[in-house]
Amino acid sequence: MNKVIVILGPTCVGKTKLSVELAKLYNGEVINADSTQIFKDLNIATAKITEEEKEGVIHHLFDIKDINEDYTVFDYQKDCRILIDEIIKKGKTPILCGGTGLYIKAALYNYEFNLEEEKRDYSSYLNDELYEMLLKIDPETNIHKNNRKRVERAIDSYKNTGVIPGKVKTDKLLYDAIFIGLTTDRDYLYERINKRVDVMMSNGLLNEAKWVYESNIRTKAVLTPIGYKELFPYFEGEKSLDECLDLIKQNSRRYAKRQYTWFNNQMNVNWFDVDFDNFNNTVENVLNYIKKESI
Repeated sequence: MNKVIVILGPTCVGKTKLSVELAKLYNGEVINADSTQIFKDLNIATAKITEEEKEGVIHHLFDIKDINEDYTVFDYQKDCRILIDEIIKKGKTPILCGGTGLYIKAALYNYEFNLEEEKRDYSSYLNDELYEMLLKIDPETNIHKNNRKRVERAIDSYKNTGVIPGKVKTDKLLYDAIFIGLTTDRDYLYERINKRVDVMMSNGLLNEAKWVYESNIRTKAVLTPIGYKELFPYFEGEKSLDECLDLIKQNSRRYAKRQYTWFNNQMNVNWFDVDFDNFNNTVENVLNYIKKESI
């Protein structure tokens, strides 16, 4: 099958398990589409797949960067497309799995990045003057005039490329892809999220977060995942452990809600209700859909 299978959805809904099951059935290799699982040593809070859970299936783009290194959406786009092409050439099935919607869209759609080759000096301009310059380029900009960095970057981008920032169409799929979304009742999902945080604590989340805290590294890799920064106030004696755990659960629930919104607005997703009591039923429903789409 020369299609790309994409498994997406909110956190804690069973994406990892489904990706492994489909990989075994379709001679597939899994490509990580979670921005937090790119980095080494961030395992428990990111719910990174274990070697045992992989069941011998080849997985890509996990643990490829240290937490003090940068890794951008543009980097992911390049790496993921190379892997997709290599896997298809081997006669195997690429399976993207994860909850970072922008990564998935950048990899599979004609998502173009305006790479600024020249950085101009705007130090002589006031914020209002710079913003007026941006408004002439893009009257509908949603950048706040006091966000000077973004204003300067948007102006540079236009001057270097001739394209209004953010106005490049990204709705053309570059691959023959099937989008599988996993979902469940919202209240039940939130209950699962809360329980998973408790399981993470049992598995050593506190020690992992303390290691991150004591590293004094505060890169995007450390501050993006939910589960580390929320515990920093506990290590600093500012909040109780229960308060910090409640914040992790709350932020995880809010993130799940944002994920739903993003996927529904950005992609043509076929949603499947997960049968957590008998996951094989979910696998069967997805298989029937893929077979129908492959005819």
